[in-house]
Amino acid sequence: MNTRRTLTEAQTLEFYKAALENAETQTEIAAILAEYGYDSTVIEEGKAILTQTEEAFRFNKKEDTETSQAYRAYTEAKERLEETFSAHRKKAKVVFRKEPGILSDLEIIGIIPKAYTNWMEKVKLFYTTLNDTPEIATKLVRLKITAEDITAAIALIQEVESAKTLHLKEKGESQDATKQKNKAFEIADDWMSEFFAVARIGLEDRPQLMESLGKIVLS
Repeated sequence: MNTRRTLTEAQTLEFYKAALENAETQTEIAAILAEYGYDSTVIEEGKAILTQTEEAFRFNKKEDTETSQAYRAYTEAKERLEETFSAHRKKAKVVFRKEPGILSDLEIIGIIPKAYTNWMEKVKLFYTTLNDTPEIATKLVRLKITAEDITAAIALIQEVESAKTLHLKEKGESQDATKQKNKAFEIADDWMSEFFAVARIGLEDRPQLMESLGKIVLS
């Protein structure tokens, strides 16, 4: 049916729920539909399907929110690390401009990679080298890069990696939740499509009652 082509998923759920509620509570509609196999027991089956669909919909929304939050935490941490590394790299290039060996050890010559994995390897090597060779790190103190700054940067690297891992986890869960939600809507759409088809037949001579189910009948 074309309901979900014009309505949002939330609106579709409300539309379906209202239709079944009216089919159950409006005496005339309930009596006619019962003659066509849609008695209270069958209507309750439809309502149960809608409940499951709504649960899948809500769960998907929750997973999407968690994915957005995880991505935001990751990007914010990565931006802080990018700013820190950029500043420290510039200072190191100045301090070691006459020491090509150290520049090579720190791998701070050339263009910084844009791809995350390659970029992170450069960042890790830079701070690990400084952390493991105090004699090199000490020379950066005059440009206000202390041992504490290096330790903080290493901690920030760990924060970025943890945040990225969490985001990938949440993203996978969100994608799975989307699939489950879509399956639930397919079942609900199929059930409601048949319900409305039967209702049109049963209420063919009572268009005003059909409209009570949310379906406008053209005269």
